[in-house]
Amino acid sequence: MTPGNRLFTSDEIRPLAERSDLWGAWLVLHCWGVIAAAMALFLVWPNPLTLILAVMIIGSRQLGLAILMHEAAHNALFKSRRLNELAGDWLCGRPILADLPAYRRYHLKHHRHTQTDQDPDLVLSAPFPTTKSSLRRKILRDLTGRTGIKLRAQQLAFAFKTAFDPDIEPDDDGLSQAFAGPSLGKSLIANAVLLAVFTAIGAWWWYPVFWLLPLLTWYQLVVRIRNIAEHGAVERTSDPMRNTRTTLAGPLMRAFVAPYWVNYHLEHHLVMHMPCRNLPRLHDMLMARGAGGRMQIGRSYADVLRLASSRPEQPG
Repeated sequence: MTPGNRLFTSDEIRPLAERSDLWGAWLVLHCWGVIAAAMALFLVWPNPLTLILAVMIIGSRQLGLAILMHEAAHNALFKSRRLNELAGDWLCGRPILADLPAYRRYHLKHHRHTQTDQDPDLVLSAPFPTTKSSLRRKILRDLTGRTGIKLRAQQLAFAFKTAFDPDIEPDDDGLSQAFAGPSLGKSLIANAVLLAVFTAIGAWWWYPVFWLLPLLTWYQLVVRIRNIAEHGAVERTSDPMRNTRTTLAGPLMRAFVAPYWVNYHLEHHLVMHMPCRNLPRLHDMLMARGAGGRMQIGRSYADVLRLASSRPEQPG
């Protein structure tokens, strides 16, 4: 029984948990369409401003692909399990160097042990709250590509180790699997296809500029913000209303930081098999029943980041 079943009847949850192949296809097409539109923006108006804007938009939609892979990991993106596996892995996960099967094993463990010592995501949330200077350093490392390069190096090192010892588990190697796949073979194929497409249209250099650059920079930042907002500076408790957070987001933040309703994370933990498109409706039901006072709700991502960097600086 999921926590949401104790708050709602099965008849209330059932229609909101209904999967749709049409919706799944639309979300995947929308994500790739926004990426293509960002590239087209630079093609029509090539200048430094549209380049930066394209990198930000593409990086946010690379997170969008990760979110849709997450949906597929819960078999919630499509009604068909086969479509969840194929599209979730090849169209969503592999292009961003993620690995759906490994991510599913890792992520379901996170749901079983949220904010306990057995939670594999605890390493992402435990450092918070931190100091303002520490958070600034993290953001700078993300935007300059240092975080992304370090993570890619970890992936390569792990892939090299498993070539000699296939029984090594990612947790044994200290590799965080939060949207980072330990197996790179299929990811290299997916990225080779992207490079081939760019080359075919006469713009091979778009691959490093409009795919790798966002993946190493803006994507890393929004993944960090997402991690902080979901479980950073929350209570270490088994209560799903207190050990995770929903963050309210306007159109601008949904476009650049929190696509595809990812900000409704508390609701996702209550009913983890519910398609993301229905999480706002579940949120409204909770609020209508007076549950808002029990819930961890961030008024904005800016407020959450202020809370996450509220630890006083050490003197000297």
